[in-house]
Amino acid sequence: MQFINSLKVGDRINSIYFCKSKNSCLTKAGKPFEALNMQDKTGIIDAKIWDPNSAGIDDFDAMDYVDISGEITEFNGALQMNIQRARKVSIDDINPGDYMPTSERGTDEMLGELKGFINEVSNEDYKKILTHFFGDSSEYIAAFKKHSAAKTVHHSFIGGLLEHTVSVTKNCEFFCTNYPFLKKDLLLTAAMLHDIGKLREIDAFPVNDYSDEGNLIGHIVVGVEMIDDAVREIGTVNKTAVLELKHCIVSHHGELEYGSPKKPALAEAIALSFADNIDAKLETIKEALAPVADDSLEWQKRNFFLDTIIRRTSK
Repeated sequence: MQFINSLKVGDRINSIYFCKSKNSCLTKAGKPFEALNMQDKTGIIDAKIWDPNSAGIDDFDAMDYVDISGEITEFNGALQMNIQRARKVSIDDINPGDYMPTSERGTDEMLGELKGFINEVSNEDYKKILTHFFGDSSEYIAAFKKHSAAKTVHHSFIGGLLEHTVSVTKNCEFFCTNYPFLKKDLLLTAAMLHDIGKLREIDAFPVNDYSDEGNLIGHIVVGVEMIDDAVREIGTVNKTAVLELKHCIVSHHGELEYGSPKKPALAEAIALSFADNIDAKLETIKEALAPVADDSLEWQKRNFFLDTIIRRTSK
């Protein structure tokens, strides 16, 4: 298989890819063409079918696996797949693991780490809320293990939400050690639940795109709604403890311009916002440099999330 991260300008392609999206368009001259995003486990590439009525182009839709023939070109500095022949194939003919990006870590191992952090929480109200979401009988566990943490920016792979959550919680545990005045029960609980709303903000794979709820409300507000639902189901809990937990969640992006309804007003909320930011940015640069040769010191294109150009550190 010709994986997307290995393609370069001039390559001829004869391989199967997952059609992430497909839209019928018109050129400025009024000629029809189709714009697509093709995906495998290594990434997504822009693609075009310039002659959709060609005899070599069979019918297929978004979310189909497609056997592609064509070539790799370049447009506006980015690779583009020029599709000349296309044929839909059955899911029985492919290995889904080749097409959906997946965490390098085992989800069961990461879930075990997360449950280990729950055991460190002594506050009974917080432990009840955490058990509601992460207990063995929870309806959320299966979805949480398979979900991504984003559509594209960071941890946008199966298991990404779990990997990001574990990493942010590890950062918060370190903060508690280094800054003993922080309330560990609150901070660890907030870390484990800060992105719980992404279960509803982003649809599961293979779609991995924003839901109506995600586009209209967003994961921060959805997460608070989910906490409220859990509290109602659990019953009597300390209102102040829940209020402080929800504050950490609504402020975890740190700034109003980054999507948080409130700026952090508690020490634990400040710590959580930094823990989240650290993990998101380091994962972003890791993913951006993944296809770059280990010995390359070439500067890469500007990264919009990091808002800077990047390169590898010298050995």
